[in-house]
Amino acid sequence: MNQPLPPGVPARQAALRLLDAVMRRGETIEQAAGRTLASLRADNDRALARAIAAEVLRHLPDLDALIDSATQRPLPDDAKARFALRIALAQMLALGTPSHAAIATVLPLVDGGPRKLVHGVFGTLSRRGVTLPNPPALPAATADRWAEQWGEDMVAAAARAMATPPPLDLTLKGEEGPDGLTLLPGHRRLPRGTAIPDLPGYDAGAWWVQDIAASLPARLLGKGPGAAIDACAAPGGKSMQLAAAGWRVTAIDIAESRLARLRANLERTGLSADIVAGDATRWSSPAPVDAILIDAPCSATGIFRRHPDVIHRVHPALIDQMSDLQRHLLAHAAGWLKKGGRLVYATCSLERAEGEEQVASFLSANRDFAIDPVVQNELPAGIAPVPEGWVRILPGALEEAGGCDGFFIARFVRAG
Repeated sequence: MNQPLPPGVPARQAALRLLDAVMRRGETIEQAAGRTLASLRADNDRALARAIAAEVLRHLPDLDALIDSATQRPLPDDAKARFALRIALAQMLALGTPSHAAIATVLPLVDGGPRKLVHGVFGTLSRRGVTLPNPPALPAATADRWAEQWGEDMVAAAARAMATPPPLDLTLKGEEGPDGLTLLPGHRRLPRGTAIPDLPGYDAGAWWVQDIAASLPARLLGKGPGAAIDACAAPGGKSMQLAAAGWRVTAIDIAESRLARLRANLERTGLSADIVAGDATRWSSPAPVDAILIDAPCSATGIFRRHPDVIHRVHPALIDQMSDLQRHLLAHAAGWLKKGGRLVYATCSLERAEGEEQVASFLSANRDFAIDPVVQNELPAGIAPVPEGWVRILPGALEEAGGCDGFFIARFVRAG
């Protein structure tokens, strides 16, 4: 009969499963969490497992460098002993767990000789008084790819952004909202860790959580009235923005589970949209519309501050795969737009293949579309359109105010 695990160990065991899902199978933390954390009954245990996994991923190159400095031969990347040491060190160095508790709760994760190895390496590093560098190092493959596209200054800014999880941004349904920093009309920024359900206006649906960069694509379609399509709608932030701006919204998403969140968000805010469960690359609009928003599926490398898993699981083949999907989606959705209508294409990606290169390809194939240039007064101070008329948000934007996600946004108009 199996003996129950000591207190605290199940959360570390779940963190190990979560890290394995991200690093070996290429899953996102969100995709893996439901399965890997299912055995944990307490909310605080699930939150701890996620926090441990996130901090390991945020500091992975530096944790591995520490481990390698205390072993005669490098451990295999996928060795359970290396994972256990990553978890123990992340607890001690990033989460402030006392060293005795950090090691005691990971030793049950390994058996036999590796247990002695883990204990010895951890003890050596603990006695050395090691610390994690600030800012953390990015994975070499990611840093090299971004440096090639954007230069070393961007990589340095990304490392600084990685160092601290981001603040809380709210998009307001109207003019009223909690007190906080206002970077644009209808926006509030609050400190990280703010208890969301306790904020005024939550139950009344007066606002929703949305990074300021993610709020810009819908803002750039302006006010209704008119018919608008949100082609990749869930979990609903952009659909709610469009509805609050007076548009008659059709919200499309392929994932029924994500549409459930969209429905719940619409109900909480008292906003409405026609919801379509379907593949936007195959769906056809029954009539031409005035506005289209395509916040396309992408590599999501721009959200690495909140989701550090992306910089470990995204690779060039995935970027190519997503850019092919984006190209197909953009070409198909363009046919839904009225002459004189506006289409906004956006991705939360830091890859040119999912931004600038998509614009060049689309304009080459669609001569009746042109860039509708974004102007500065449509954006917060600290984010500017590029000379070509679109918006490229890189790490370092709004840094003094707490930063924002990386994004690409282009607005097109169809000739009348």
